[in-house]
Amino acid sequence: MATMKDVAKLCGISISTVSRVINNSGYVNKETEEKVKAAIEKLNFSPNQAARSLVNGDTKTIGLIIPDISNPFFPAIARAVEDTLQEEKYSIIVCNSDNDILKLSKHFKTLKQKSVDGIIIAGEIKRNHIQEFTEQNLPLVMIDVNTDSLPVNSVRTDNRFGGNIATNHLIEQGFSRIAHIRGPLDSSTAEDRYKGYLDSLKEFGILYDPTLVQIGDFHEESGYNAMLRLLAHSNPPDAVFVANDLMALGVLEVLSKNNSQIGIVGYDDIPFIKYLNPKLTTVKQPIYDIGIKAAQILLKTINNSSETVDFVKELMKPELIIRQTSLREKVRK
Repeated sequence: MATMKDVAKLCGISISTVSRVINNSGYVNKETEEKVKAAIEKLNFSPNQAARSLVNGDTKTIGLIIPDISNPFFPAIARAVEDTLQEEKYSIIVCNSDNDILKLSKHFKTLKQKSVDGIIIAGEIKRNHIQEFTEQNLPLVMIDVNTDSLPVNSVRTDNRFGGNIATNHLIEQGFSRIAHIRGPLDSSTAEDRYKGYLDSLKEFGILYDPTLVQIGDFHEESGYNAMLRLLAHSNPPDAVFVANDLMALGVLEVLSKNNSQIGIVGYDDIPFIKYLNPKLTTVKQPIYDIGIKAAQILLKTINNSSETVDFVKELMKPELIIRQTSLREKVRK
């Protein structure tokens, strides 16, 4: 493998001159610069990024921490982030925290030790921990968490609006006893979707029944168990708004076994969900666009690190995708 010393020897110049050409630092005349570039190509020399970072102060590397790599929502985010960063010649290090704040903190510390230029964190994190990360003097963007009162860049969907349009649709289909399987109580994302559900009930004058709200954890099994509890209710629901598609998979499994005819709306529109039978009505998050925007904001923050800028709070609108599971005539067949 060729080294900088080999390039210098072929050109008949010093290693320091080759270094100035590679790092675009200091004066080098045009003829010497072209000679160095030709030698690099001839020797197939690849400059060491770690060595360049000692000069430039950057590594062209970004860290991405996701909470659950088994949830299709987050790999889709990672793909969008990577695609965007690669256009700017950045590499990405992906870490999985398993929704464990201690593991997340360890990943953050490791990424900082590796001198990444910035970090994107996806998923729910308590506000005090977000505050700790913002104090680390490292460009940071949060995804899928409400950070309105915190000094940090963020990209998320308008989850309250999403919960509202999901429940409105079920009511407009003629369902009147609508349950909600929500996410964890300490999740701002889950809370916002729950508030959208409440907004819709109030808007249509439907009395809120707290026994129709079941708590899940955004995984299939919790949706399955929550639906079993709802079916055991003395007055079970005729429809359910489920706070994400994975829990909705559990709901569909229960209903297929019980031959129950209940309207369902999920949330996310994860990649494979449209291939289910029956086809799931869901609230579509612009997943790929969220990843792109997060990467763009981070790159802008890195490039303007010497300037004082306002924190970006990007709020994207979700969209209702109507399929079979919410249509009353389909459900009742």
